[in-house]
Amino acid sequence: MRRLYGPEADTDLAAVYEKLRAEHGSVAPALIHDDVRVWAVLGHGENLHMVRTTSQYNRDARNWTALKNGTVKLTHPLAPVFGWQPICSMAEGAEHLRLRGAVTHALEIIDHRSLRRAINKACQEIINRFSERGTCDVVSDFAEHLPMMVMLDIFGASEAYSERFVQAARDMIKGTETAIASNEYIMGILMEATARRRADPEDDFISRLIAAPAALSDDEVGQHLRLVLIAAYEATANLIANVLRTVLTDPRFRAQLNGGQMTVPEAVEQSLWDEPPFSAMVAYYAKVDTELGGQHIRAGDALIFGIAPGNVDPAVRPDPTEHMQGNRSHLAFGGGPHECPGQDIGRAIADIGVDAFLMRLPDAELSVAEGELRWRSTILSQHLVSLPVSFTPRAQQDVVTKPSMVPPPRADWHVSSGSPKAASASAAAPEAAAPSASSVPTAPVAAPEVRLGAWQRLLRWWRGY
Repeated sequence: MRRLYGPEADTDLAAVYEKLRAEHGSVAPALIHDDVRVWAVLGHGENLHMVRTTSQYNRDARNWTALKNGTVKLTHPLAPVFGWQPICSMAEGAEHLRLRGAVTHALEIIDHRSLRRAINKACQEIINRFSERGTCDVVSDFAEHLPMMVMLDIFGASEAYSERFVQAARDMIKGTETAIASNEYIMGILMEATARRRADPEDDFISRLIAAPAALSDDEVGQHLRLVLIAAYEATANLIANVLRTVLTDPRFRAQLNGGQMTVPEAVEQSLWDEPPFSAMVAYYAKVDTELGGQHIRAGDALIFGIAPGNVDPAVRPDPTEHMQGNRSHLAFGGGPHECPGQDIGRAIADIGVDAFLMRLPDAELSVAEGELRWRSTILSQHLVSLPVSFTPRAQQDVVTKPSMVPPPRADWHVSSGSPKAASASAAAPEAAAPSASSVPTAPVAAPEVRLGAWQRLLRWWRGY
C-alpha cells in the first residue's frame, strides 16, 4: 500500500496519486502518517459525490473507527487538522447551519471596495520593503506575507501580524513535530483577540462573528477564526507563488498574459486547476457502509478529499496541459455544504497581489535556474520553498495609492527614501551631474498594439525610458 507521506511522496506526491489511480482506479487504499489506512479519492466525480452526499459522509472525526479504537491518537501529527473542533466544516444538520450562518454573516458585511483598498495597501507596504534592493524571494518576502497581513486586517487584529505568526501558520499544517505547538501559539493569539472584541467590539470580522445571531461561544469564535485564517492564508500564499512562478518560467503563459489573451484573474483560475493550493483535505468519514469508485467503504472509514488528483482526472480532463479558461469546475474550493465561503476573498488577494507585483516590478526575472526550484510537500499541500528573482531597483511608493509602475533610477542616480537624488559630485564631472527633478525628460508612451495587455504596455513604456 502506498504512503502519502515520506520520501517518495515528498519528492512527487502527484506521481504517487497517479500510481494509485493506475493500480486501483478512482478510489485507492493508502497510508498517512504512522501508517494509518485511509481511502484516497482520486476521481473528480467521486470527490464531488463524497462532499455532496451528506447522508453517507461527513467530516466528524469522532466517527472514525481508527480514532475510536485507539489506532490514531490525538498526538498524531495531523491531529490539528482532523481532530474534531466546534467549527462549521465539521458539523452537519442544524448545527452546521448555525455555525456556517455566523461565518457567512460576518463575511457578507465585508465591503469589497474597502477590501481592495486594504489589499492594495498591503501590497505596497510589502513590496516597499525590497523594491529598492533589486532582489527578493517571492515566497518568503511576498506570497507568505500578503494574505496574512490582509486577513489579520480584516479580522481587526493587525497587531498580531509578525514573522513568527506567519511561520507558525505554515508549520501547523505540515504534520511536523512542532505542528501542535504552532497550533497552540496561533490559538492563544486568536483567543486573546476574541476576548478583547467581546469586551470592546469594533467594525471588524471578529466583532461581527461574535454579534452574529448564532450566539457563538468564545471557543467557537476562536476556532472559526483559525479555520478562516489558515484556509485563506495557506491557499492564497500558495496560489500567489504558483501563478508568479508560472509567469516567470513559462514563456507561453507569460506571452498570453502579456499579450492580452489571458487576464490575471484567468491566470489565477488556471493555477487553481493545475496547482490547487490545497492538494487534498483530511478527511471525510463514512457514516454507513457504502460503495465509491468500485471500492467497498465501511462505516467509520476515513477518506481523503483528493483535490489535486481530482483536477487531473482523465474523465474530465483528458489532456492535463490544456488551458481551462472560463471553467470553474475545479475542486480547489471544495464543494457541497462545506464549499469554501471565503473563496472570493482569496481570489481578490491573489488577483490584486499578482497584478501589483508585476506592475511594480515588470522586469522581474528568475535569478536561479528553473531546475533548482524546490517544493515542500505534505498530504495537504505542496508549496515552493523559494522563488528568488531579480529586477531593476525601484523607488518606494505611497502605500495609500494603487500600485503603479515608475521608471527605474537613471544610471547616474540613486534612490533614497523613495526619492531620486543627484549622485555624489566625486563620482561624476560637473557637466554630468544629475538634472533637477523638473528637468527630467518625460518618457514617451508607446502606442498600444492590438490585444496588447496593460502590463505589457507599461513594460514597453519602461523599456523606452
